[in-house]
Amino acid sequence: MQLWEKHEDERRLRCLLCPHSCLITPGGSGVCGVRVNRNGEVSLSTYGIISGYGLDPIEKKPLYHFFPGTSILSVGSYGCNLKCDFCQNYHISQSAVPDHSRKLAPQELVRQALAAGGNTGLAFTYNEPVIWFEYVTDCARLASAAGLRNVMVTNGYINREPLAELIMVIDAFNIDLKAFSNDFYRSYTGATLQPVLDAIKMVASSGRHLEITTLILPGLNDSAEEMRRESQWIAENAGRGVPLHLSRYFPMHKRNDPPTPVETILKLKEVAEESLDFVYTGNMPGRDAGSDTLCPFCRATVVRRSGYAVTMTGLTDGGRCSRCNVEIMKWM
Repeated sequence: MQLWEKHEDERRLRCLLCPHSCLITPGGSGVCGVRVNRNGEVSLSTYGIISGYGLDPIEKKPLYHFFPGTSILSVGSYGCNLKCDFCQNYHISQSAVPDHSRKLAPQELVRQALAAGGNTGLAFTYNEPVIWFEYVTDCARLASAAGLRNVMVTNGYINREPLAELIMVIDAFNIDLKAFSNDFYRSYTGATLQPVLDAIKMVASSGRHLEITTLILPGLNDSAEEMRRESQWIAENAGRGVPLHLSRYFPMHKRNDPPTPVETILKLKEVAEESLDFVYTGNMPGRDAGSDTLCPFCRATVVRRSGYAVTMTGLTDGGRCSRCNVEIMKWM
């Protein structure tokens, strides 16, 4: 898939991967810093370059309704097509690639994934995997052929055509919905809201597994009104069964705000639960009640979580509530 086209001046190239539609001069790069105009085409400068990888609990992505209690080999690189001033992984997403960075060929990554005991598959995470498109799709195809599952943790800022190709090889997505406000996106991420909403709708309609995360920043996206609009939109456009993770913010990167009050997260959870069946709280050490899964019909606790420790208390092998037989988890 060619993700660029020539501009009318024949020197600059337009990147077609994400809605920024960057015009890249010879030797230059797009907003992401890794897609470069080299030898008359846009190429990925970080192909195979990794910032780190390791076997993580799948709940850490976070994915709570996709093979709960299992581990997944997680891998990331450098760069991002957003410029969030509150980025929690800014040291890899907003930094240059180190001179002596590690490379891992797709075949080797999949070999290590197969060798890892109890591993569900591959998770592309840490920085933004959208901009790592060629490496992600190459690895994911090999992993699928080997019987592994593929997971993508993404900001969802991507055009429809490349997203359609990703949907063919990615089994589960967690999309980071930064806020339900275009003004927020413009002011604090350098992007816009609508393409992310379009990506959520596209993944939801594809039948691939979808979960959504919103990091709650004090005074910026923490109003009950905004959360009510966000959760209603998710229910209407993706389904009320799509899990929503509300994550507590701590000062990071360019921001120095105080951490999000616990009471704010709990209140927004109540608001979101007016529209959604599964709303979870995250980044709240010592408070695990908001991470349990309850049956939306009979309210039985079907999965208990303490940190990343998971106990199945009321699920059948098919992912249904053992009390009332309602489907809780499609991917089990």
